Amino acid sequence: MKSNVKKIVMTALLTALTCAATMSIRIPTPGTGGYIHPGDALVILSGIILGPAGGFLAGGAGSALSDLLGGYFIYVPITLVIKGLVALLSALAFQKMAGKGKRQYAGVILGGIIDICLVAGGYFVCESFLYGVGAAAASI
Repeated sequence: MKSNVKKIVMTALLTALTCAATMSIRIPTPGTGGYIHPGDALVILSGIILGPAGGFLAGGAGSALSDLLGGYFIYVPITLVIKGLVALLSALAFQKMAGKGKRQYAGVILGGIIDICLVAGGYFVCESFLYGVGAAAASI
C-alpha cells in the first residue's frame, strides 16, 4: 500500500511542478502566440522518474493544466497527448539505456530530441487543422 501512495504523491507532485515550470518563465515566440518555457524539462524528468505510464500522466496533465490556466483552452487536449507521449517515449529511451554507464545520459538527450520532434510535429498537425497549413508552417 505504501508503494501505491508514494506513486500517487510523486505523480501529483510532478504534475504540479510541470505546470508551475511551464507557467513560471514564458518567453513569447513572435507571431505565433506561443512561448518557450522550462516545463518540457519536467515532462522528460516525469518520464524518467515515474516510468512510461506515470510520466504520460504527470507530463501530459501538468502541461495541459498550464494551458488551461494560461487561457490556451483549444490546446488542452492536444497538449495532454503530445506532452504525455514525450514523457512516455523519454521514459522508454531512458530505460533502454539504463545501467549502461555514460550511455544512460544518451537516453536523457534522446528524450530532448523526442521532445523537439513530437512538439514541433504534433502542434504543426494540430494547427494545420485549426488554422491551415500556411499558418501552421509559419508558427514553427
